[in-house]
Amino acid sequence: MTALSVNLNKVALLRNQRDLPWPSVVGMARVVLDAGADGVTVHPRPDERHIRRSDVYDLAALVRNEYPTKEFNIEGYPDDGFVELVLANKPDQVTFVPDDPNQATSDHGWDVKGSHNILADPIRRMKDAGIRVSLFIDEDPNIPPDAAEIGADRVEIYTGPFGGTFGTPEGDHHLQRMQVTSHAASAAGLVINAGHDLTLENLPEFMERVPHVAEVSIGHGITADALLMGFAEAVRQYQIALGKQLSE
Repeated sequence: MTALSVNLNKVALLRNQRDLPWPSVVGMARVVLDAGADGVTVHPRPDERHIRRSDVYDLAALVRNEYPTKEFNIEGYPDDGFVELVLANKPDQVTFVPDDPNQATSDHGWDVKGSHNILADPIRRMKDAGIRVSLFIDEDPNIPPDAAEIGADRVEIYTGPFGGTFGTPEGDHHLQRMQVTSHAASAAGLVINAGHDLTLENLPEFMERVPHVAEVSIGHGITADALLMGFAEAVRQYQIALGKQLSE
């Protein structure tokens, strides 16, 4: 079954609006993991506008000590500071994302072949440390073979264009592109992750049309739904949208 990793960036963003310790990022991680999430994701940026470096250490300790069967995934641009932060915390997975520090959020994937000088050494260092590597990519079937060649274990397909056009002919076009990209990644020996602007409304069709998806990382959508139904129930609803049969 497809794993659900909950991105906690928006929880941290809300906390950082005031000089107060709540909402607690670690506390909310406990809530979503106890509710059945398969892991948690964070994307620390250099300006610490949401996830702070200290959050990464706290979450790594939480998952390691209290939830050893759950996954901790750290996303970010592979500069020296980020690489050292990841190596110090040894998550299950690192997802390299081609973000400019000033970007509000991730909005494109890697040109893997053109970014060889940026990616090769960080990937090697992660693999030497026993950390699984995923590369954030666009819906392009030509990219997965390059990701496999450079040493990635997985690719995360950027689903933002689909999320923004869901229910339109353009949205259907993006589904088709993601479908062939997923097939290409599987043929290249890669495991497929996906994320960005996935919601309770569009997730079932995405899962029906795009094969081989091992994991989705969802933050903004699930946090918005949590404002209405609570985070624990939001996790349950997203697991149902992924096709899982949950016990009462």
